[in-house]
Amino acid sequence: MNRCTPHLMAALILLAASASLVSPSALAQTSQAGESQPGVRQFPKAALRGEMMVLAPPIISMDGKPDRLSVGSRIRDANNHLVLSGALVEQKLVVNYLRENTGQVHQVWILNSEEIRQKRPNTKASWFSFGSGATEAPADDGNTPYGQLPAYAR
Repeated sequence: MNRCTPHLMAALILLAASASLVSPSALAQTSQAGESQPGVRQFPKAALRGEMMVLAPPIISMDGKPDRLSVGSRIRDANNHLVLSGALVEQKLVVNYLRENTGQVHQVWILNSEEIRQKRPNTKASWFSFGSGATEAPADDGNTPYGQLPAYAR
């Protein structure tokens, strides 16, 4: 029984011919001429800067303090490729990172030389602000009348 019809044969020949016209170099990702340094990636505003060292996955040290990678955490190298934490054991790396709701490190970007030069505020970004923004609580000596009690700045 002949299962290969002439129309199917013709379609396969055309497909093979069109695939051979595409050069392999066009399929590969190449860097632009004169571009020696990798580019600067865009990081989330909530990302923090730190120095990470993987001790024994998922145990890490972040800025010299013991920490932990979350389940399903992702680590991207300077070329934005995914890296397994086991390949980074005992290496001190300058990174930008995000934490998940439980406080564990969830997303890590290993920085290249251009990204390290960029200054990043190392403050924790918060979705909610429950405080007044004052750095210290107002003091009361216990003898102040109610109308004259110190208050938080508004």
